[in-house]
Amino acid sequence: MDFDLSPEQRMFQRAVHDFCAAEVKPYAAQVDETGELRWEAIRKMRDLGLTGMQVPEADGGAGLDTISMAIATEALGWACGSTALSVAAHNGLCCAPIANWGTPEQKARYLPRLLSGEVLGSLALTEPGAGSDLAGGVQTSARRDGDNWVINGHKAWITNPRYAPVVVTLVRTNKEAGTRGFSMLLVEPGTPGFTIHPAEKKMGLNGSTTHMLTFEEVRVPADALLGAEGRGFPQTMQTLDGGRVGIGALGVGLAQAAFEAAVRYAQERRAFGKPISEHQAIQWMIADAALEIEAARLMVYRAAWLKDQGRDFSKAAAMGKLMATEVAERVARNAIQIHGSYGYSREYPVERIYRDQRLMTIGEGTSEIQRLVIARHVLREMAL
Repeated sequence: MDFDLSPEQRMFQRAVHDFCAAEVKPYAAQVDETGELRWEAIRKMRDLGLTGMQVPEADGGAGLDTISMAIATEALGWACGSTALSVAAHNGLCCAPIANWGTPEQKARYLPRLLSGEVLGSLALTEPGAGSDLAGGVQTSARRDGDNWVINGHKAWITNPRYAPVVVTLVRTNKEAGTRGFSMLLVEPGTPGFTIHPAEKKMGLNGSTTHMLTFEEVRVPADALLGAEGRGFPQTMQTLDGGRVGIGALGVGLAQAAFEAAVRYAQERRAFGKPISEHQAIQWMIADAALEIEAARLMVYRAAWLKDQGRDFSKAAAMGKLMATEVAERVARNAIQIHGSYGYSREYPVERIYRDQRLMTIGEGTSEIQRLVIARHVLREMAL
């Protein structure tokens, strides 16, 4: 692509792509079939900075700009959706909040372990009755009891808790204060009353396990509060804005992988006396995919650039995430169509990619929520 990357970003792009091609992509089918991530590869990611992408260097991280984060996440998505999602959640949803709002003591306690490549961090937002409507639906609560917070409630569809040394958890600390009544707490697995239930049985992304969590009178110390009390909701919204850049990049990577597989197959498969790539119907699908992937990538990178410039990137992140994840679905669908019956078989990667990409228009805010975010920004910007 012709986006104006710096020499350092291009060098990083090549290094990450080569790593993913050697250490991640050849094992993607195995990860999907077994439901287990390839920890040998994740441990090696530490040396490339992939386990602490945007954690400042002063805190032991790579200190990458957001465009570089998007480059890396796209490459991971191209290689293996499960690995990409778990690593993206680790970086954007756990390491980022701790780096952004953690005290020096909290950073010293958790970041070295999180950056080691031996674990993956987790964020617990969604609940059985609270997905898109976090503000109105979150019921998990925490009350002060002396020098402790006591947590009760349930979380659902949580990524990585089985691997996590700490789960950043959104709770209500004041039920009468609306969106000002939320806080984030740092909860360590193994704490009495904290249960991580068996992994959900899902359509795709099988290597990135997802769990229900239960909190029953879970006691954490007062200094487990992440940031200021009552600031949990804006912290969550800021975290999700950054996460949407990552999910958008992941969607681009999945689309790119499906596209490449479809083009290779179309050049090899013959029908009516010639490769099917010479038939106009196939060429149009290839052209549409090339066009839409390029547009989606540029939109995601623009959102990343705005974030790096310190500018408001909320609308751009929603646009990039929406575009990239819906493009991924169309491209993956057409890649299966180009493969014909073989596309429906696990013998070819497009079947797995199609299942993996399906979450992307749901997680980190559904496509419908992205449209609401975009519309609200547009109406505010053009208010009469």
